[in-house]
Amino acid sequence: MAETIKTGTILIKDGTFLPDALQLESEPCATGWRLVKDLDSFGLDRKTHEAGWTFFCAAGEFKATAFGLDGKKTVRRAVKRILTNLKSEKFNGLEIAQVEAKRFLGLPYASVCAQSRHIQESAFFLRAKDHQELGPSKTGGGLNPVMELARGNELRQEEMVTQLNVQRF
Repeated sequence: MAETIKTGTILIKDGTFLPDALQLESEPCATGWRLVKDLDSFGLDRKTHEAGWTFFCAAGEFKATAFGLDGKKTVRRAVKRILTNLKSEKFNGLEIAQVEAKRFLGLPYASVCAQSRHIQESAFFLRAKDHQELGPSKTGGGLNPVMELARGNELRQEEMVTQLNVQRF
């Protein structure tokens, strides 16, 4: 049976790289997106932190409304509207922030508000494109020169300046 979409529900983009310690049980929700089962945003944040990764709350709020008699189907339609209208590729997750069932002139409808989220290894917010441009560093496979230094890896000054310039948005 399909999971009910409610406040705190998390959707993850298909193909999002996750570490072995953070394998999530999920089901298809919409084209290119999966609904995380048995975890809300707080639970996923805790598991992500335990795996040494970061679960960002990115700027951006999305809203959609759908009319219909069946509450679950109406909410799913509103969520699908949000996912189809997304223009940004800067995040790989979506948290359902609010779900409301209401009536307008006797017609039932659902209003859904969602917040963009992002899961990644680094504590610094990087887009997938930034990861590809940087590639693994020469000092141990890391993507971020600051994180490399924090891990005790040394970088030549030229490498660090080059990598930091590439990371700017």
